[in-house]
Amino acid sequence: MANKQIIMGKVRQVLRLHTQGKSKLNISEQLGISRNTVKKYINHFTTHKITFEELNELPDSDLEDLFGHKEPEEPTDRYKQLLSFFPKVSKEIKRDGVTRQLMWHEYLRLYPNGYKHSQFFYYYDLWSGKVNSTMHIEHKAGDKMYVDYAGAKLHVVDNLTGEIKNVEVFVAILGASQLTYVEACLTQQKEDFISCCENALYYFGGVPQAIVPDNLKSAVTKSDKYEPTLNETFRDFAEHYCTTILPARAYRPKDKALVEGAVKIIYTRIYANIRNQTFFSIEAINQAILIELDKHNKTPLQGRSYSRREQFEEIERITLQTLNQYRYELKKQSIVTILKNGHVYLGEDKHYYSVPYRHIGKKVKILYSQHQIEIYLLYERIATHRRNRHPHGYSTIDDHLASKHKFLTDWTPEKFIGWAEGIDQDVKTLIEKVLEKKQHPEQAYKSCVGILSLSKKYDKTRLIKACRRALEFGAYNYKMIKSILEKGLDNETTVDKSTLELPFHDNIRGGNYFE
Repeated sequence: MANKQIIMGKVRQVLRLHTQGKSKLNISEQLGISRNTVKKYINHFTTHKITFEELNELPDSDLEDLFGHKEPEEPTDRYKQLLSFFPKVSKEIKRDGVTRQLMWHEYLRLYPNGYKHSQFFYYYDLWSGKVNSTMHIEHKAGDKMYVDYAGAKLHVVDNLTGEIKNVEVFVAILGASQLTYVEACLTQQKEDFISCCENALYYFGGVPQAIVPDNLKSAVTKSDKYEPTLNETFRDFAEHYCTTILPARAYRPKDKALVEGAVKIIYTRIYANIRNQTFFSIEAINQAILIELDKHNKTPLQGRSYSRREQFEEIERITLQTLNQYRYELKKQSIVTILKNGHVYLGEDKHYYSVPYRHIGKKVKILYSQHQIEIYLLYERIATHRRNRHPHGYSTIDDHLASKHKFLTDWTPEKFIGWAEGIDQDVKTLIEKVLEKKQHPEQAYKSCVGILSLSKKYDKTRLIKACRRALEFGAYNYKMIKSILEKGLDNETTVDKSTLELPFHDNIRGGNYFE
């Protein structure tokens, strides 16, 4: 007993000198013990995260339990009860508000003669270190999803050429339950990366509070220790699902140690099990992955009686946010200037979309997906439209136009053709020619309005004759019709061109000359 007191007394001296700022070498020389022994006790002291004052109040027996590293050689019933309680501790502290201190009090209620505070924490750290060798952070349910790509690639075989193509393997894992998702994809580019993240959310059936990616370009355009710059599309994806992006620090693998550990596990439980199979498509390889992944998630965790899937269903599923009812649509962008007619032009579809007229002449950004158009001025969204792929068409919202322009929204080819048909068939034919000839719809509409409005100034019979004459000469525009009416050419008799004969003249050689 005396020897134990001397040893523990030296431990106290080591830790007292350490907290006073003495070096390991200085402590070793002063106390006459090896530097490795000094280092060992200091490391244990740092691990337990208690102050020297708290430690100094402990009796030597408790100090021996903390620093002696002597687990019972033959586990007592008391120790067995403690070990049986630890899986519950590991599971419960993932819930919000549940701490190890709270679980210790619960342990004492179950086992009044159980271990005290310091020993309970010490043995829990030992147990946790054995069963959680890759996870030293206590993760809260529904808090984070960690994502990464495996270093080793899988491959598919081209069915036609026999060429072997490498494919990337995406891995996602929920922090609390460790439920894992794995998917093969062609690249690590933005489109594939976001698609994999979204598929992971649907596999889990909900959205965590944050997604923790690596610093790959598809997620982070500029890494920074405090405020990294996110890829704009990935940020938009996060906003769509009401979550946050928390990139891991560059060159800090411990920030995502959980997914790093998951990658190592899938090498054994997925890669190894499908290594002798040949795949001819991404779909085929993902079907095989899902089969092995299901087995992996249902395998009991080391040192526990429950699996990742069981832990997820019990503590984490209910904490995830609800998925957006619509899947995310990847967006493209285009920088354009608002035209004088209050519209922007999307070159990919050759279509025009209205914006509020007060912004005419300003540069805006168009973000467009498969079904929707969004128009932004700086960071403010000023207009949205359903995407319309009709070339040279207009998508116009009345409230976007100035009052003097709103009547333009009623202009349609059908309206002009119907108006012309009410006058005469020849007028209708001319209007159809005008609509066909003009490349820009608004230009054609203005010509049609001008021609049909002439029926108010001139008699309809004259307009019909003027249109008929213009059709004969292939002149399909407002100026020609107006000129014919102003000069009275509509009243002149139409000459049959086929009956005309050329007059005789010395300079006209005639057809016989070329025989």
